[in-house]
Amino acid sequence: MDISMMTGVLKRSKALVVIALSVSMLGLSAPAFAQEVAPEQLALARKYIDLTDRAAIYEVTLVQTAIDTMRQIVQQNPELTEQTDAAITKTLEEYKGRKGELLDQFARVYAVRFTAAELQEIVTFYESPTGAKLSQANAEVNTDIQRVLTVFTNTLQQEFYAKVRAELRAQGVQL
Repeated sequence: MDISMMTGVLKRSKALVVIALSVSMLGLSAPAFAQEVAPEQLALARKYIDLTDRAAIYEVTLVQTAIDTMRQIVQQNPELTEQTDAAITKTLEEYKGRKGELLDQFARVYAVRFTAAELQEIVTFYESPTGAKLSQANAEVNTDIQRVLTVFTNTLQQEFYAKVRAELRAQGVQL
């Protein structure tokens, strides 16, 4: 198996792992959603979410969904570009006011896992200058970490493959 084939297999494997983890996380979080949470605890969790939503995840998700929808429809029906654009604009307006629904669900996840006292400590930290700086920098830091991980993964794959080939040659196996 050559490296490009291994890379393809690895990418598909990663995708399957992500899907499996997502499904298992949904299964694990389902009981969390069913649990009762004190309103003040939920409010603290929501405050944390509001303090740290620097990436505007809802808006980014909406825009990406709109782009993907436009691409899918227009690829199959290029003559419908204007109508699709108008329909997407209208649909985006419908979803514009629903950000709170998603953020409330995020808050519930935190509220189930942290006590009110812990959530208050978290909120207090994120209201501090250092917490605000961390929140502001998180998106950029995550992007930088992803770049580092990509370089590491590419290097690891090449080195690992070379070492396995060398080990096989040492055993007399011809590739």
